[in-house]
Amino acid sequence: MGEDERAATIAAHMLAAEGTGPAWQIAIEEARAGYARIRMALRRDMLNGHGTAHGGMIFALADTAFAYACNSRDVKTVAAQASIVFLDAAREGEVLVAEAREQALVGRSGVYNVTVRTQEGRAIAEFQGFSRSVGGSVIGE
Repeated sequence: MGEDERAATIAAHMLAAEGTGPAWQIAIEEARAGYARIRMALRRDMLNGHGTAHGGMIFALADTAFAYACNSRDVKTVAAQASIVFLDAAREGEVLVAEAREQALVGRSGVYNVTVRTQEGRAIAEFQGFSRSVGGSVIGE
């Protein structure tokens, strides 16, 4: 199995094992080594009191893409720190796409940037995550 095929298998495994991803109907568009792109349609129960996407939902989507990207080499990896900048509001029915890219990987530490956009390409948020590998295999193969 090639590195990118393995990354796609790992992302699918992680999604199936989560409670959150399936509940939010997250779909994996692409996963490869150091990269993941996922999508989620905004439902009424994902909105805040202003009728726009709750910031926690946007953060969670970005964090999920980050998780798939930083675990893509089958080494258990967790978030050490993450931050987000919200750029625009999203509304019910819009589809959000989170695209995570590995910026640096040195030893057990990694840096990942995640862009969240609408399906039409409107910028919603920029997320940066710092990862730390903790050892062991994600899928145990």
